[in-house]
Amino acid sequence: MVLHHQAFFLMRYAGGHGCSWIQGNSIHVHQNPISSKNWRRGSVDSAFPSAPAEVASVQNFFEYICAGPLIGKMGLTSDTIAESIDKWILYGSLLSRLFQLNDMHLTDPQKKRFYHYYIPVFLWCENQISKHASQFKDGEDIPPLVIGFSAPQGCGKTTLVSALAHLFDVTGRKSATISIDDFYLTAEDQGKLREANPGNSLLELRGNAGSHDLPFSVETLTSLCKMTKEGMKMKLPRYDKSAYSGKGDRADPSAWPVVEGPLTVVLFEGWMLGFTPQPVEAVRAVDPQLEIVNKNLEAYCDAWDKFVDAWAVIKIQDPSCVYQWRLQAEIAMREAGKPGMTDEEIEDFVSRYLPAYKAYLPVLYTEGPKGSTPENLLVIEIDEGRNPILEN
Repeated sequence: MVLHHQAFFLMRYAGGHGCSWIQGNSIHVHQNPISSKNWRRGSVDSAFPSAPAEVASVQNFFEYICAGPLIGKMGLTSDTIAESIDKWILYGSLLSRLFQLNDMHLTDPQKKRFYHYYIPVFLWCENQISKHASQFKDGEDIPPLVIGFSAPQGCGKTTLVSALAHLFDVTGRKSATISIDDFYLTAEDQGKLREANPGNSLLELRGNAGSHDLPFSVETLTSLCKMTKEGMKMKLPRYDKSAYSGKGDRADPSAWPVVEGPLTVVLFEGWMLGFTPQPVEAVRAVDPQLEIVNKNLEAYCDAWDKFVDAWAVIKIQDPSCVYQWRLQAEIAMREAGKPGMTDEEIEDFVSRYLPAYKAYLPVLYTEGPKGSTPENLLVIEIDEGRNPILEN
């Protein structure tokens, strides 16, 4: 289906209560917008322009949104989408600016990424934030909602989280993004871990449970959850994956970004976030080296899961695609002038993660992360192109 953004050059709502349009790359919304009751539709045409060409194009846009694979599981209906169509238009325009795209000429993959993925997830985040805030009385400090994003390497979770953070920022809500990668041991401490586990390839390099500084992560997450007032500031740790020829090291604190309160949301992402320890026999059957990793994982649940209020799990069909995604990421890093791993080193690097994927992803996908409920869990299955699809 072709989506013509030109149709939004002028959109007038029924009854003359207001108008909204996209002109070039700018969106304008007049005051006194139409009330939600006027968006209720027997037919969507009643809420959109009456000129035949415009109606057809806007109808296509509306149907394109409604056909998204996440719409049903988020509980959205054609009525609720019609009521919030201004948001869809606004967020699409803002994402186009972020990615330096012309919102009047998006390709099919770009439209999918925006209207079937990023924007639905953002609306789900907004809903989770509203439910979180409703638990507090007027005048009370509201701690930021912590949303955990569990997704395999290379599947686009960092780009997704960056897009969400941008939408929060430009709509006046402060957010912080943090990755489990930012809590990796320093290069020196990773060397000590390697020496303490000779012959265990799963702990030789960063990645698996045991290669993170858990006390440091708890300290950081605790501080973020206290960022409830104006004027509060803190530095967010960052990890430099390009250091030591791609082996990585914690970035110097002088390079850490500063976040200011009050925070509305913390976007916490990681490839193994939500993994839970499994019976020893089960992990041994996957890889005997995984036994100590499984033991280490017990402390991770206590350290991280308790902070997460809502979960988004990005589900993949085949963990083997992680290698190709990681290769693409390393190529991009090298093209940006940063040192990275060779193709052979990437293959070796990814092979050290695959046992954990085989041992822990099936349980994550069937049972969800510890403490998750249907009300605070969104599962997003993606294809090899990193676009959401209907779950099998």
